[in-house]
Amino acid sequence: MGIAGTAVAALPVLSACGIGGSFDAPNGAGEVSGPFDWRGAEGTTLNLLQTPHPYQQSLQPLLPEFTELTGITVNADLVPEAAYFTKLNTELAGGTGKHDVFMIGAYFIWQYGPPGWVEDLNPWLANSSATSDEYDFEDIYEGLRTSTRWDFDLGSPLGTGGQWAIPWGFENNVVAYNKAYFDQRKIALPDTFDNFIQLAIDLTDRSENQYGVATRGSKSWATIHPGFMTQFTREGAKDYRLEGDELVAAMDSDEAVTFTEKWIEMQIKAGPTSWTTYDYPNATGDLGDGRAMMVYDADSATYTKNKPGASAQAGNLGWYPGPAGPNGNYDTNLWTWSLAMNSMSKNKHAAWLFIQWATGKQAMSKAVEGGIFADPVRKSVFDGVFKQQLDDMPGYLDTFETVIGSSKILFTPQKKFFDTTEDWAVAIQDIYGGADARSRLSSLARTNTSKVNL
Repeated sequence: MGIAGTAVAALPVLSACGIGGSFDAPNGAGEVSGPFDWRGAEGTTLNLLQTPHPYQQSLQPLLPEFTELTGITVNADLVPEAAYFTKLNTELAGGTGKHDVFMIGAYFIWQYGPPGWVEDLNPWLANSSATSDEYDFEDIYEGLRTSTRWDFDLGSPLGTGGQWAIPWGFENNVVAYNKAYFDQRKIALPDTFDNFIQLAIDLTDRSENQYGVATRGSKSWATIHPGFMTQFTREGAKDYRLEGDELVAAMDSDEAVTFTEKWIEMQIKAGPTSWTTYDYPNATGDLGDGRAMMVYDADSATYTKNKPGASAQAGNLGWYPGPAGPNGNYDTNLWTWSLAMNSMSKNKHAAWLFIQWATGKQAMSKAVEGGIFADPVRKSVFDGVFKQQLDDMPGYLDTFETVIGSSKILFTPQKKFFDTTEDWAVAIQDIYGGADARSRLSSLARTNTSKVNL
């Protein structure tokens, strides 16, 4: 999978999978009593479903430590990214409970949670017999905790309802740039979106195979969620608004239309010539190769490009939050890989002990020390071992600290997310191809309003 964000670009659209029947298995947290004991599920064999990823790769060598601590044997099955969510969707819908714990992205909670496929972890967190006093759930950044919590009611915000997964690693969608090039030419970092666009245009020289800014542009929901959704929100636009008991798509508001027109102008004048095919690896690859001067995407994705030997521009890159909104806000959309429990698991106590251990301070600190685990979800781990690795990452720390207070999932949660957000990406491509922005976005808004209220 490469680094965080690769999966985001490659995940299949699952709207066709639908939402299957509802399961109602006992939670099991209330059955755990007495003093907390890491060996409370000793002798259990636990099955994990994962996809190859730096977070997974960082934790894999530590699994023997978990077994030594708990007496629980762990079998970890790896599925390539292209097939991962299709396999997970099929397994959860079948209710087999084959895999007790699995990796999940927060948006997938909106699809897998309503039919009862995913366990609510709130009862486990609340039970001191099941959760160590040292776990410190509040140490996980608030935007991540709330982004994995929802009550599944139309129009309800994130942060309500069950805790359907525990964040494990994440990324902020900000700007990485060729700092060596900027420094040599004394180029200032732009503070407004208009200035950002103009700089991207000024940096573009097609005769030299150089262009200003790389973003995703393919017909995928993943095109909308990184830089686009971050700047869309900073500029005052929203995806949906609640009117009475109906969710109304707002992609055709004045703010949304104005932003979209500017975003498309930027792609035409300062983006890659094959922008409509671009996913995460293309965008960050162009930054690493020196073709793109800036990338508006995942911080942890571009993080690896600056490591020695990782790219032609290794050692030359820097980071900044990207342009603030007109009111000075730095609202930033995030992605989080999280760990969830199968509601049909027969080994729920062991599953919770694993999730608790894997997302705990000690294991996460050790995983981060490996050098490819970015960003850690815990403030104590970020402020500890991760900060020690940022000496050769100019601007990374300042960027993180600027946005983390307003970093969260900025989409309105809704069960047709993948279908409607892919429709949004198709509309963006149509506008890039010459369609009138206002009329095309109005058509999109009507379609999406109909879909989300079914």
